[in-house]
This record gives sequence, structure tokens and C-alpha cells, in this order.
Amino acid sequence: MTTLQMKMVSSLEKCFWDDPIESKQQKNQFVMFENERLSFQVMYRATDDEINLQRFCPVRIGGDLAPYAKVRQVANILNVYPTYNVNPGGAFLRTTPGAYPDLLRPFIYDSAVPLPNGQTNALWVDIELPEGFAAGKYDISLSIWLNDEECLGEVCGEVEVIGEKLPPQKLIHTEWFYTDCIANYYHVKAFSEKHWKLIESFMRTAAKNGINMILTPIFTPELDTYIGGERLTTQLVDIELVGKDKYAFDFKQLHRWIDLCLDCGIEYFEIPHFFTQWGSKAAPKIVVKVNGKKKKYFGWHTDSMGEQYKNFLSQFIPAIIAEFKTRGLDKKLFFHVSDEPSLKNLEQYKKCKELIAPFVEGYPIIDALSKFEFYEMGILKKPVPSTRHTEPFLKAGIEGLWVYYCGGGKAGVSDRSVSMPSERTRILGVQLYYFDIEGFLHWGYNFYNSCRSHKALDPFCHPDTGYFMPTGDSFLVYPGEDGEAWESLRLNALREAMDDIRALRLYEERFGRDAAKALILEGFDGEFTFMNYPQGAEYLLNLREKIANALKN
Repeated sequence: MTTLQMKMVSSLEKCFWDDPIESKQQKNQFVMFENERLSFQVMYRATDDEINLQRFCPVRIGGDLAPYAKVRQVANILNVYPTYNVNPGGAFLRTTPGAYPDLLRPFIYDSAVPLPNGQTNALWVDIELPEGFAAGKYDISLSIWLNDEECLGEVCGEVEVIGEKLPPQKLIHTEWFYTDCIANYYHVKAFSEKHWKLIESFMRTAAKNGINMILTPIFTPELDTYIGGERLTTQLVDIELVGKDKYAFDFKQLHRWIDLCLDCGIEYFEIPHFFTQWGSKAAPKIVVKVNGKKKKYFGWHTDSMGEQYKNFLSQFIPAIIAEFKTRGLDKKLFFHVSDEPSLKNLEQYKKCKELIAPFVEGYPIIDALSKFEFYEMGILKKPVPSTRHTEPFLKAGIEGLWVYYCGGGKAGVSDRSVSMPSERTRILGVQLYYFDIEGFLHWGYNFYNSCRSHKALDPFCHPDTGYFMPTGDSFLVYPGEDGEAWESLRLNALREAMDDIRALRLYEERFGRDAAKALILEGFDGEFTFMNYPQGAEYLLNLREKIANALKN
């Protein structure tokens, strides 16, 4: 006889194969704004005394909101590198290698799920409502059937839609977007029609989940590349040497990129770093047509401060800005010098920054760095410190401060490793709002290479990029079948974090910023920082319900 246990739980749960259903907190009452995506999960676990289960069983959505619901399977991935340390600081669900829930994928068989005997699995449900949907309380249900006539189990919930809309996202959010990794995985030529179609899928998924800035490869980004090595050429701007130290630029591909970005909902454009990572020693790879043939004209062999490269930048950067001006988008541009410079690189970084400064005057330069000296000495007005090194930057009262994180959640800060609870990822939104942060940067939306890009990898087989970073740090989406970008639990936690900021800003519009910050601190003892914050999923769920109830009333 088949017995099926089911339970409706929040989006913040992670359900492992061996988790008892009883160990998870039931949640079947939800509140949502008209223009947000509501997500929750349904856990299920089947047992059969005869171990004779039908392998795949139909799933049905019912209730008032069924027409607006989408269901996906929460799939487990192999996680052989959960953390850097055996006993890491901060909250982790598990630290041993094994199968971890993370991937949200379409059903392998249409609208049917597997019922492996004695294993706990989960379904992910999204509800998105059309414009003008009436406020009120609505039913939603999910059931699993043995066949067309026999229902094995059903769970029911209630969703209250309040008559309010979240304001547009104000925070600038970038997760570095790698067109070369897409081309490598799907084995397509860079910027072929197939590649453009794939880029669109990945870009739409990014924009749909609160990523509103895109790394725009006017030349191939040199990020995470070993010295002397190179990544697949993905250069949007065609460059030709037309005279002694004179260049001509063709922006046809760049305008196609801009058109696609705007159509997908991307608002800001991030120009790659003009100098190599961790030291600014050389120029990035830039392909130039010389005497009718394309060649690697600049790269590791090019001194970053050499006259030839200086002359090129003096023509290239103004041309890029002018081209964005023709679209009315130059005020949406952000520039980089070099990624993660250290104090030993300070003087070299300063020289490189001063080299490009005249060409980008009036435009923001943002670089990930955590040494306060870069700001204190006036080298960079808009530094991007890691969240665990923000204290001196916050004390300095820097207007429009950005932050980033990287590296598996050292010291308990918010992070996005697969081995962490989802609330540790989502709490970032509350922190960004509380400290009035302008932008958030992360290095990996879809990095599918090994360490320093020695080779391309399959992220399903090597989700830790070959033991480079703990699983989850290097990408938020999986390269799915038919070119579809498949979401992860972590991407959705970040999307909910962006919506938390929007909800808090709406609360601030009605009741003031002091009231919004007081609401965040309600019931929390101690100093609220990027390293010390309320723990547990209930805090975030309750905070959103408090906001919704206050606005509703």
C-alpha cells in the first residue's frame, strides 16, 4: 500500500532526501503584493510496504489561483565541496559532501513527479498575477495522483493579495554575466544567432530575478584568467587599425546587445575592467583587425601603462561613451579599473585609475576592494568593499556605497553557498536597505570554468568549479536543456531579498525611514551589522507579513 506524506512549506526551506517531513515548519497562509512573484514549496515523501511504487505520478494545481501558478521540481545536485572548512563559522545546513537541493528544473515527464520510496523531495510553486488583479483572499492547492482517478494526497493554502504594488527596484544589482561560458557549454560560435538566442534566455532570467545591471563585453572580460591565458573571445565592438595609432570602431553588435538588454529589462551597463585582475599589470585581451586580419592586439604582452595602450584607450573610451549617448544611456554606465587590488598594488592601481580618469570624468568607477586606504587616499570615490569589511566605509559616511561578497560566507556574513540555509542568502536584502546601500556586486551569475579559467567545465558535474570555490559561489543559474537558463533556490532567495528592499521602501514612503529601520530591529537584541543580524527564516517571513499588514490597514 502506498502512503504519501505532503506538507506546504515556505520558499526558505531546503528539503534533503533524508529529511523527515515532520522536521519542517508548515506554512500554508501567504500574503503577496499584486506585482510580486510569490513562491512556496510542497514537500512530499512516499513509502510503500511492497516497494512497488509507480515511478512518475501526475501533479495537479487547483483553487482560485491555479491559472497563475507554475510548478517545478526541486532537484538535488552533487555537492562535494560544501565549505572551505570542516567547522566553518556561521549558519550551515550541512558541511559534508552529498546530495543538496538547489536546482529548479521542469518536470522530466510532463506534469508528473517521481515518487522514490522513502525519499523526501519538494516541488516549487510560483504565483504571478496579471495587472489589476483584485485584492482579496484566494485558495491554492496541489495534489499528487496515482492515476487519473486515485488521489494520493493534497495540500491546500490561502493567499491574500493586498491592494498595493511594490515600487520599482532602486538598488543596482549586478551578477557578472559571462557570454563565453554560455558559448562553451552549448558549443556554439560566439555571437552566432544560436549564441544570441542563448544569451537572451540567460539575460531574461537575470532581469526577472532582480539583476538590473549587465557586464557588457565591449572586449573579452579578463576576469579569473591565469597569467598568460585567455578566455574565449567575446568582443562586441569590432576594432580596426586604420593608420598609425589610429583606430576605427564598429558598434553594430553593441547596439544589438543594448536593444536586447532594454527589451529584457536591464537598466544599467557595466563596462569590463580596463586592466588585468589582482595587480593591473597588463591590458585585457582586445582583438583588432590589422591589414585585413583580426589578431590579438592587446593582452598579457601589453604593459598596462605603455604608450600604445594609453593611446588606444584615449580613443576607445570616449567612443564608447559617445555611442551610449546616442541612445540616451550614458548616465547608466559604470566603469572598472581592476578587480580586487591589494595594498601592494595600490600605486599601480592608482596610476591605472589616473590614466582613464580624464576619459570617464563624471562617470562612476566601481571596483571590488576592501582596503579602506584606497578611499582614504582619494584613489577611488566609489569603492566596493566586501560585506565583512564594511565598517570603516560605513563610518566614513560614503554616499552611494556599494558592497559585494565572495568566498563561502566567512565570519557568518550573508552568502549564497548551496550548503547554507536560504534565509542566510535572503537576509542580504534587509541589510542593504538598512545601510542604504546603492549597489550590490557579485562575480558569478554563470561562471562555468575551472579556477583561473584553465578550462571550461560542466556545472552539473563540477558545481564547485573544480574545487575552486564552495558549491554555489560561482553561478546562480544552470545551463538547461533547449538553451533555457534554469533557476536555483539561491537565485530565488536573492530575488526575494530584492523584493524585501522594495517592500521596505514602500513602508518607508508611508511611515518614514526611522519607522522602517525600527521595524527591522523589532525583537532583535544587539547591534545590527552585516555580520550580526536576526537568524532564522521566521524573522524574514514575519517581517514581510508585518509590512503587508501595516500597509493593508
